[in-house]
Amino acid sequence: MARWLRPLVGALLLLEGAAALSFLHHRYEELVQALFRVQSQCPYVTRIYSIGRSVEGRHLYVLEFSDYPGIHEPLEPEFKYVGNMHGNEVLGRELLLQLSEFLCEEYRRGNERITRLIHDTRIHIMPSMNPDGYEVAAKQGPDSNGYLTGRNNANGVDLNRNFPDLNTLMYYSREISGPNHHIPLPDNWKSQVEPETLAVIQWISSYNFVLSANLHGGAVVANYPYDKSQDQRFRSHRRTVNTPTPDDKLFQKLAKTYSYAHSWMHRGWNCGDYFADGITNGASWYSLSKGMQDFNYLYTNCFEITLELSCNKFPPEEDLERQWMANREALVAFIEEVHQGIKGMVSDENNNGIAGAVISVQGISHDITSGDMGDYFRLLLPGTYTVTASAEGYQPLTVTTTVGPAAPSLVHFQLKQVVRKPAERKASGTRMNNKALQKKVVPRATRRGTQR
Repeated sequence: MARWLRPLVGALLLLEGAAALSFLHHRYEELVQALFRVQSQCPYVTRIYSIGRSVEGRHLYVLEFSDYPGIHEPLEPEFKYVGNMHGNEVLGRELLLQLSEFLCEEYRRGNERITRLIHDTRIHIMPSMNPDGYEVAAKQGPDSNGYLTGRNNANGVDLNRNFPDLNTLMYYSREISGPNHHIPLPDNWKSQVEPETLAVIQWISSYNFVLSANLHGGAVVANYPYDKSQDQRFRSHRRTVNTPTPDDKLFQKLAKTYSYAHSWMHRGWNCGDYFADGITNGASWYSLSKGMQDFNYLYTNCFEITLELSCNKFPPEEDLERQWMANREALVAFIEEVHQGIKGMVSDENNNGIAGAVISVQGISHDITSGDMGDYFRLLLPGTYTVTASAEGYQPLTVTTTVGPAAPSLVHFQLKQVVRKPAERKASGTRMNNKALQKKVVPRATRRGTQR
């Protein structure tokens, strides 16, 4: 099917029985009520949980959609949306509330596409990561809200400059042929992050997320990693230095999925800027340090992009319906992107799942790991790949597999255990200690400020 036809077909599927929704700005109490209203309307496929509290004590609520809420089903991928990271960028917050109501209503109506999506995916929706900042911005409202009013949390910290800087560690590690995934955190990282950031880090450490997007405002473009340039000499945030990840082509495809399903993002000209296809590499736009999307990619198995959704950071209520219609198909289509590439189980000879097994794809220097149950998910473009699964104490296993354009290919690994002699185990422990010492010499990055 031609690429331009796919968003149209998807949109037609969603038009059937579309629910009447309220288009209002929701303060914190209203947001909580809206989430619990959705949960009460769809109790068998939803769950509400809090990942922690903001500086001022507001819950960071997440609404989960799944046919088995609260349970990770093996081989069912985990997906997340995060909105309102910057308190005064509010469209994402409202779109995620609308999306929550829409998924519930369409599921109740028997919409086949939405039903399949909820049954095959565990979807986590956090409308607001920065409820304290939002309250500051909302007091001024859309008419008089300043460009920075309410952007930061209650401690005056920009949450998208507050994650541990793993980019610098990764760039250094690459020079010494060190790890290319799950970069270890600095020893004192907890003392350097805000409560909201800490809650999110613990959250994404607890769930094996595969795909994610965080929703921002102030531009209209789908932004993908890396956000931070490797060249530390560039201090001006407007210097353009393209800094691709090893999964650059995949990230471009993910970003285009959203931009072309969006009503006008893909056109390129928006808010006085031009981005070809409505997408951009983050560092090519401007370099950003300690951001959330790079952290997801370098610390977890999650591939995250940043969606800039409106020129006006705090659009008036009369514009919310138009924005919802522009983003609705894109929000659903992007979730569906979690179902591509390869997935499977890594187990031992007794069919026990092996957690933490490393999945390597030849030619792509970024590995992922299996989850607690031994299942793994590796997003890949269509093609033929050589894939290796390895785990401490087991013989690695390599297979060749072909990925198609639709559903993910199922590739299981059953690893044979290696029996080591005492001397070999001692030598292995020495090598691990040497690696730990290497981490001590990695230079720290400087803190920098920009707009995303």
